[in-house]
Amino acid sequence: MSEIKIPLRDMRFAMRELLNWDQHYASLGYEDASPDVVDAILEEGAKFCENVLAPLNQIGDQQGCTWNDGEVTTPEGFKEAYQQFVEAGWPSLAHSVDHGGQGLPPSLGTILSEMVGTANWSWGMYPGLSHGAMNTLEAHGTDEQKHTYLTKLVEGSWTGTMCLTEPHCGTDLGILRTKAEPNDDGSYAISGTKIFISAGEHDMAENIVHIVLARLPDAPAGTKGISLFIVPKFLPNSDGSVGERNGVTCGSLEHKMGIHGNATAVLNFDGAKGFLIGPPNKGLNCMFTFMNTARLGTALQGVAHAEAGFQKSLAYAKDRLQMRSLSGPKNPNGPADPIIVHPDVRRMLLTQKAFAEGGRMLVMLCAQQVDRTQVGSEEERKEADDLLAFLTPIAKAFLTETGYESANLGMQCFGGHGYIAEWGMEQNVRDARISTIYEGTTGVQALDLLGRKVLMSQGELLRKFTKVVHKFCKAEVDNEALAPYVAKLQEINQQWGELTMNIGVKAMENPDEVGAASVDYLMYSGYAVQAYLWALAAKVANEQLAAGTAEEDFYRAKLATARFYFDRILPRTATHASAMQSGADNLMSLDAEHFVF
Repeated sequence: MSEIKIPLRDMRFAMRELLNWDQHYASLGYEDASPDVVDAILEEGAKFCENVLAPLNQIGDQQGCTWNDGEVTTPEGFKEAYQQFVEAGWPSLAHSVDHGGQGLPPSLGTILSEMVGTANWSWGMYPGLSHGAMNTLEAHGTDEQKHTYLTKLVEGSWTGTMCLTEPHCGTDLGILRTKAEPNDDGSYAISGTKIFISAGEHDMAENIVHIVLARLPDAPAGTKGISLFIVPKFLPNSDGSVGERNGVTCGSLEHKMGIHGNATAVLNFDGAKGFLIGPPNKGLNCMFTFMNTARLGTALQGVAHAEAGFQKSLAYAKDRLQMRSLSGPKNPNGPADPIIVHPDVRRMLLTQKAFAEGGRMLVMLCAQQVDRTQVGSEEERKEADDLLAFLTPIAKAFLTETGYESANLGMQCFGGHGYIAEWGMEQNVRDARISTIYEGTTGVQALDLLGRKVLMSQGELLRKFTKVVHKFCKAEVDNEALAPYVAKLQEINQQWGELTMNIGVKAMENPDEVGAASVDYLMYSGYAVQAYLWALAAKVANEQLAAGTAEEDFYRAKLATARFYFDRILPRTATHASAMQSGADNLMSLDAEHFVF
């Protein structure tokens, strides 16, 4: 079984050659993010992930977390790995120096998160959830809250969670019941039960800071009556040390299909002391800071599982001997040929490769926009925020759907061995499956994209992206090497707008048309965005080959993958377009009681 190797060469391609991050950092004033510093971070991060985290991945799956009277023990080696992570300063990498961070760009933190997730997704969720807590406190917390909690979260001695879901409500947070009663000292007594809390209880850090949605006594009904609170596991002392235990306990751990190494907790809040973040009844607005961080983090999960599955199935396909090539023996001195010679195995490997590398490009494009939302003029920040708002639901849903597809293809390459635990492929599939569900299912992301981001903006957010594609196509229209890509990209770009307009017109007559088209629309959008990125990658590869690069094989592989994507993956858009245009009636005409007889 092959070991995970962090794909540093491909990361550098996406960062530097595709998206020009070196100039990007310089233009935003990140003087410390010099090429040498960035390279050092990449190299050291890769070593930690390959040598420390990857060997714990299967251990975490096999052992899982154990619950005993409210206390949770993580799998063997997890706690020690986290201490190494903290001692090396990784949690503070991309956070403000005002709170002990290193002040490096958020996008560098995204690169580290991909490395961690590819090596060991379950472990990575413990520090990963802290990023959302930190961003929420940074954006909405008081100075005192930042001093008390943010500093500890940044250094990594404390971790964070977000507590939204309750037993009776998942996505529909408007009906949540957790209560927040005012205390005389200005704090609140939080009571209720939250479920599916990733990293909600563990033994890896000295304290856990829960970011909790709850209702004040006089709150209006629905989502307009939700407030946001900090509820620590242990109440901090005045000197910042851990004090008395708060009234929040872990009632149980969920028994899950995958990510066994991460504790998914049921948390009971029994008059736990909490502290309001942001204005009363504006908690959902504040929580979206956390949710958007988590959604981009989950997009990374799709890339991580695609990459991990691809690496292992590629190594296996090169080694496994079975049957002879249809075009004649390729291993004449052996009893059979390696399965990588068979076209269908190539199809599965190239699909994984295209989705892993294309997904990486998309996540890095999003990460670049996160950087831009924090620095620059108000107009520049809004431009980046609009692009990020449009791309986030696509990245979260499309990359997790294709990541899960890739994990399945990786397992399929192994044949029967893929079904056996020792190879790690079935674990990769099980771990990947949750990604299309949490932080908003694919259906929820699709409604957000089509309903809120596209139609409610009168198509403005879509047009901002399609204009980027249009400019690229216009600039490269006479580039013979890119002609196959540009022609198809222009066609998709035009159809994208037409489909959007048609759905919008239908929706004015029947709002169900939005829900009926939404998932197909999102998947179409994902394929379209990745087509642009693969065309851009082909442009860079052609330029490097024309310049006489010494890495000819690398760039030829990029061109071959781009060609595969356009010839065999992008045509999927035709099916999604046809499904969208078929309307809502074929979904809604059957009465609920007639689904089964």
